[in-house]
Amino acid sequence: MEDRSNLLMACVKSALAAGRAILEVYDGPDMQVEKKSDDSPLTLADRRAHDIIMKGIGNLDIPVLSEEGRNIPFGERSQWPRMWVVDPLDGTKEFIKRNGEFTVNIALVEEGVPTLGVVFVPVSDCLYFADLEKGAFKIERCHEAGIDEKLINCIGEIKTLIDQAVRLPVAREKERPFTIMGSRSHATPELEAYVEEMRRKHGEVNFISAGSSLKICRVAEGAADIYPRLGPTMEWDTAAGQAVAVASRAQVVRHDDGTPLAYNKKDLLNPWFIVERKNA
Repeated sequence: MEDRSNLLMACVKSALAAGRAILEVYDGPDMQVEKKSDDSPLTLADRRAHDIIMKGIGNLDIPVLSEEGRNIPFGERSQWPRMWVVDPLDGTKEFIKRNGEFTVNIALVEEGVPTLGVVFVPVSDCLYFADLEKGAFKIERCHEAGIDEKLINCIGEIKTLIDQAVRLPVAREKERPFTIMGSRSHATPELEAYVEEMRRKHGEVNFISAGSSLKICRVAEGAADIYPRLGPTMEWDTAAGQAVAVASRAQVVRHDDGTPLAYNKKDLLNPWFIVERKNA
């Protein structure tokens, strides 16, 4: 099977560089917030991060799907055996609120399956990366660990990066109650009903709200047991996180039929889904 280490390294380098650019806007005086056609926000950071990622992975002869390319005809997309799925700034609402809960998401999707992914959290300087063949990993405080895009450019081998990372999942805290992740900006009555159902099933339940793909990563690392997404998301919101979760031996499945969440569909809107540790 093809060694995709060079692709994963390109993702990591691009995500780190995009994250640094996002922080420059985040810490600056003007986010330059605009409204997209669906009335959702778009900032200067979104645009800068997108440009950086396209320069980092756009020359690898793999087509890119992101929100900017959502109007690519399905007849064209359906011929792609693999593609990048990118969200340069996942959690723009959290970015504007300046609560730190936003991420850079880059995934490689092959035949509808996310096979590698990178999620970078700029404010906490935390990097999640995964390959289904190698597993899922986390590096906290990348800058302190000497991890930046310049070093990535010199490493050349993913093993060197893995050696500095923690393999996911980490050991679960023994006294931790059953923990549910939920959306900070998109709570629904269905989610509230689901949480109540889990309280009846498990007794004590810890519910944690968070933004962006952080929720998926929390399940991937073992800090939470389940993340029910009972509301709308798009493929670029979830592909990278799904790669990390599945590589950590969690599952990401449709809420209605329990099948894995699939990609490059005719309709890029995801169905409701559940991210869950299989032993939860």
